[in-house]
Amino acid sequence: MGAISTRRETTSRASDAPAHTGAPLRTGALAPADAPPRAQLHAPLPGSSLAPGAARALLRAALAEWAERALPGTEHLTELLAGDALVVVSELVTNAVVHAGTDVELDCRLEPETGALVVEVLDHHPSRAPRDAAEPSSETPDYGRGLRLVAALSESWGITYRTGAKTVWARLPAQGESAADAREAYTGERELRVAEILAPEPQRTEQDQDWLNRGALSFLAEASDLLAGQLDENLVAALAGQLIVPRLAEWCAVWLEDEATGGRGGWAADGAGPRLARVWHGSENRIEELRQALEKEPPHPPDPARPGPAPFPWPGGALGPHGTDGSALAYRLTAGGRPLGTLVIGRSGLPGFADEITGLVEDLSRRVALAIGAARQYARQATISAVLQRGLLPGAVAEIPGVRSALVYEPCDKGGPSGDFYDLFPAGDGRWCFAVGDVQGKGPEAAVVIGLARPWLRLLAREGYRVADVLDRLNQLLLDDATEAADAAARALVSAGGRPMAPGDGPQTRFLSLLYGELAPFDGGVRCTLGSAGHPLPLLLGADGEVRTAAHPQTLLGVVEDATYTSETFELRPGDSLLCVTDGVTERRSGSRQFDDEDGLSQALAGCAGLDAELIAERIKRLVHEFGVRPPEDDLALLVLQAE
Repeated sequence: MGAISTRRETTSRASDAPAHTGAPLRTGALAPADAPPRAQLHAPLPGSSLAPGAARALLRAALAEWAERALPGTEHLTELLAGDALVVVSELVTNAVVHAGTDVELDCRLEPETGALVVEVLDHHPSRAPRDAAEPSSETPDYGRGLRLVAALSESWGITYRTGAKTVWARLPAQGESAADAREAYTGERELRVAEILAPEPQRTEQDQDWLNRGALSFLAEASDLLAGQLDENLVAALAGQLIVPRLAEWCAVWLEDEATGGRGGWAADGAGPRLARVWHGSENRIEELRQALEKEPPHPPDPARPGPAPFPWPGGALGPHGTDGSALAYRLTAGGRPLGTLVIGRSGLPGFADEITGLVEDLSRRVALAIGAARQYARQATISAVLQRGLLPGAVAEIPGVRSALVYEPCDKGGPSGDFYDLFPAGDGRWCFAVGDVQGKGPEAAVVIGLARPWLRLLAREGYRVADVLDRLNQLLLDDATEAADAAARALVSAGGRPMAPGDGPQTRFLSLLYGELAPFDGGVRCTLGSAGHPLPLLLGADGEVRTAAHPQTLLGVVEDATYTSETFELRPGDSLLCVTDGVTERRSGSRQFDDEDGLSQALAGCAGLDAELIAERIKRLVHEFGVRPPEDDLALLVLQAE
């Protein structure tokens, strides 16, 4: 996260801020010829609660377009910098809309040499005059809650006042994303720090009402954005604590219930209660003692006839001599009619919470419950997909005498079955068979085709069928299966009285591209017979560094009824390497270019001369990833077979 090197606040003329030059520009356009080249986004936004979301969408689209076009400076873009920019843009637009109430203009620029992002938000009729314009305050105004977050994420920021307009700008420096940074971005530590900033330092009690009147909606909107998309229920619980403490309560705790437990009001048949997932206190040295006290007193199922929060026993001595008295409330976390857990807040020294606080926490608890429910749904689907994926892929890759093999398999969608598959297995009689395939589509339909193809490949190979015969029979199998599916759909249509079926309910076309081969080791090398059905052609790297294709193109499987497939046989001598890939490699994009344009894959393989199979696979994978700025958008599989 960017450190604060300077903080600038100005109230002078426009030239004091990094305002854009030239006429307003569209997304991805370049500045005029007399200005340094820079990517720029300039767009008006509605003066409503929709503005922050629209701003984030515009910035995401702009960053993606800049990266795809490889504009100057995009080589410095990282996931961390993009995430910080989205948060800053959201805060600046929210600040402008809430306090100006007018349409705003968003201007984002990428400095080509440094890779820094400059963000400007302008509103035309600011409703709040500058505070002590001649003598800027060193404290963050209470009405600028979001600016604390902007200051924490930006290298510098400032405010420029013009006649009838105000611009708030921020500059985010480029950051080298180390391995630790990448882990932080994806494990949620960054989101926790953002949540901590969103919950400001406690204000005096008399200021709470003023903050609630002006900041509650913004707080809930930002909290919703922060919670939405979190795929781990424990991280959701942690974010809830950071959002609530210390702004709304002195301490907070979240209990979570198992799916089976929640249906019985929070208690399992064996007496086991909910799990204390998170405890948060404004003073970190109180957290562990508070946790121990709360674990002894878990929340009991509330009275279903009583809506809203219920009183919760005060933990007493766990909060020290100044926390012997106070008030605590328990909120039931429910989503879709299913109890998921309990949220408890507490504040010492008060007989109770103000109605505005309890109402705001109740609204927040609903969002927390929805986020937990979504995270659990994702976890269930991910578990099912992982089990299904393991069933569709071999448990182990066979070892072949005289052959070294290396495999790279990277499904693009971690939450569902991939359309790519591979196999390498013994077929008996001194033969080993291999396959690299790609099914049209993803998800359940792809799983159906892979579930048909891979077992049949093994069965036919072990029954002694040769490569061309295996392709012929697999083609007919897919066509027969498609015919049966169409017949079943027709019968379903008749039974439904001829009513049209819903989209996706009818038979799906099942195409399969496949590279299938057979290996037979002999003294001095390996005899390879293979055939390619609509698949990227395999490449053979000779020990002398020469690269050539090792098969000729043929029709996809499952398309043509009377297709006849052929195979080719050649020998792999010691040092020769065979590279088999899916189109996730050859069609990897960088703007309008693909990785295999102008024989790009052949050139990449030629540069691997002298490397062993593992290093060849690793190098090709690295080159594919480095070819585009954005992560791959398709499944990726490659297999290297090298004669020893």
